[in-house]
Amino acid sequence: MITENTKSHRKLKNEILDTDLAIIGGGMAGTCCAITAARQGIKVVLVQDRPVLGGNASSEVRLWILGATSHMGNNNRWAREGGVIDEILVENVYRNPEGNTLILDTILLEKIWAEPNITLLLNTAAYDVIKSSANRIDGIKAFCSQNSTEYTINAPLFCDASGDGIIGFMSGAAFRMGAESSDEFGEPFAPDKAYGELLGHSIYFMSKDVGKPVKFVPPAYALQDITKIPRYRKFNVEEHGCWLWWLEYGGRLDTVHESEVIKEELWKVVYGVWHYIKNSGKFPEAENMTLEWVGQIPGKRESRRFEGHYMMKQSDIVDQVRFHDAVAHGGWAIDLHPADGVFSEKPGCNQWHSKGVYEIPYRSMISKNMDNLFLAGRIISASHVAFGSTRVMATCAHAAQAVGIAAFLALENTCDPAGLLDQTRLQKLQQELLKSGQYIPHLALDDPADLMQHIHSISPVPGVPHQHPPGVMMASSSLHLSEIPFNSEYKPLEFGTAQLLPLPAGKVPRFEVEVEAQEETTLEVNLRISSKVFNYTPDTDIYHLEVPLKKGRKRVAIEPPVKLQENCYAFLCFEKNPNVLLRRSKARITGLVTVFNKQNIAVSNYGRQDPDPDLGFESFAFWVPMRRPDGENIAMTITPGLTCFGPENICNGYHRPYLQPNAWIAAFSDVQPELTFDWQEEWKISRLVLSFDTDWDYAMESSLLGHAERIMPFTVRRYEVLDENGTLLHAVQDNHQTRNEIHFEQPVITRKITLRFFQASPDVPVSLFGLQIY
Repeated sequence: MITENTKSHRKLKNEILDTDLAIIGGGMAGTCCAITAARQGIKVVLVQDRPVLGGNASSEVRLWILGATSHMGNNNRWAREGGVIDEILVENVYRNPEGNTLILDTILLEKIWAEPNITLLLNTAAYDVIKSSANRIDGIKAFCSQNSTEYTINAPLFCDASGDGIIGFMSGAAFRMGAESSDEFGEPFAPDKAYGELLGHSIYFMSKDVGKPVKFVPPAYALQDITKIPRYRKFNVEEHGCWLWWLEYGGRLDTVHESEVIKEELWKVVYGVWHYIKNSGKFPEAENMTLEWVGQIPGKRESRRFEGHYMMKQSDIVDQVRFHDAVAHGGWAIDLHPADGVFSEKPGCNQWHSKGVYEIPYRSMISKNMDNLFLAGRIISASHVAFGSTRVMATCAHAAQAVGIAAFLALENTCDPAGLLDQTRLQKLQQELLKSGQYIPHLALDDPADLMQHIHSISPVPGVPHQHPPGVMMASSSLHLSEIPFNSEYKPLEFGTAQLLPLPAGKVPRFEVEVEAQEETTLEVNLRISSKVFNYTPDTDIYHLEVPLKKGRKRVAIEPPVKLQENCYAFLCFEKNPNVLLRRSKARITGLVTVFNKQNIAVSNYGRQDPDPDLGFESFAFWVPMRRPDGENIAMTITPGLTCFGPENICNGYHRPYLQPNAWIAAFSDVQPELTFDWQEEWKISRLVLSFDTDWDYAMESSLLGHAERIMPFTVRRYEVLDENGTLLHAVQDNHQTRNEIHFEQPVITRKITLRFFQASPDVPVSLFGLQIY
């Protein structure tokens, strides 16, 4: 029992936490930053003012996580973000293919709790900073409403991932709010006052059919006149949740200090929309439907943006500018919304894409005037226009992972974040990021500590015994792609259809395909490449063929008399003709994909984009994949066959397709393929890191949009690690993740390691992107 006499004043319980890195904000950016930093061995305190992690992706808001893959509606092939955000998305698809955000909540919490170096403070709001000098933060103060405790958190480094930039704001870090003029950064797309300078908030609702009639009596504050929403005719009973992303408001208000006002207006809109669906008489199919959930807090899009050592701008994204300090990538369209939101007569968004992914520099993640403050999430240093792309969650999370590694290196070098701008330290930062699974365009992992650096590959030659020079790698087989098997249906060319193929420099191979003409017609074929070799926008025609067809089936030969100047991906395009059926294949092969000149209106893809030339964007056609089980490869013969799938690829440092597949792929017939590594002398081995193919091209939306597969078809599920005597060192039975890191309790002393893989499907050969051995 506790009794205490009356006092004139009492102080809150106070806990003092000393840490290496304090992260304020537990959205996807703060969460991925914390996990990445903690895995480097530094102590992290993660302060989150909500009861769950994930921010706009959580069950409180329920927006799907997206980034460079853009609903698979742009030309960014194999562009999903790597590192911790990939690990989370892959895990979510495996456990939660239905897209239940409550399950995502548990995955995020599990990941944080699994890291002993993280102290998590939920329901805890930062409200003050402690400073002993103008340009340095010594600590922050935060309050937890659930345990009535005040925290004083001291650290040498801070990361503001709070969305509104609360720590940056209170500490005095330079920031902006609103839109720059088009003149400041030479941005033709900069909006005028009429369009508006801020993106608004959104609140979503979820509905379900309960199998019996349900009445709905709207609250008095519900919007009564639905015609105040100019797009009200778009409402229907099928779309709910973040499909209604355009239920947006607040772009004319202060999106920080008037956020509660915005929330109240959005509640009026949401309940008014449901009143219209239930009670207008226009939707009889809604009779058995009930309102299951309405967001209690809005999802914010924009408020403060902070100034770093570099501010990203429109041309950086459109021109895909190369940065010496690149640490992450983006690929969402530049996506601005009218400030009047749901009440605007204008379309809900104004999106324009670039031809490929772009780089994000480290300088945009460090405050220009607060020496020990990192910036993460949507507040990084970018103009309002560039922010239109960098703001989406997967991009925010991916960039924040760079902050996590940078914090570790800053502590290791006893320097502030800007101290890593030294070129040697920058290269170390980039390499450490690549080691953690991060993708940085154009950069390859090159780790001198990796024993694979001492290995050379030997391709198997039937009937010829292998010689063993020092440090060799042998594969039981490698794919020689002379045929994509003719084992599926003929399907009409409802859209332009292209096979994306990794071709070597030199003469283009001969192709043969099988077609069926429904009537006498002409088949048009084009071979295209990208004007930038690393892109996947087929904007350069190098060969055209017209084949007259009579009704019936025919094998068509395509032999382009052209030479390629360098290894690259090429598009063998069959133009739209519904009267022609093209035979497909059941085979799924790492590094190959079929794309279609089709629309994806969700991301403003109408088959091609043709902007006003004065807006500063390029015109081009979209060629995009379909979600499985659709999107089968085109059956064909290839002469000579493609031989770019050898074991040497796993040592090149590119752990996804880039210019070439960058994967070892076994032969289709090799159901238990093996890779053997023989150093000819004993090594002490403690750790292996394997990088598998979880389909970097697949957009793993975290909510609402269900997924047909829990495990990507290319992913190796079962494999074994053996020593030189054939002793089993490690076995995995049910892998579904991209990266597998194997730690031996006791180092293994051996001169040889063998990896044995087990094929999961006869239509999908075993593949491996990368292997590091330490």
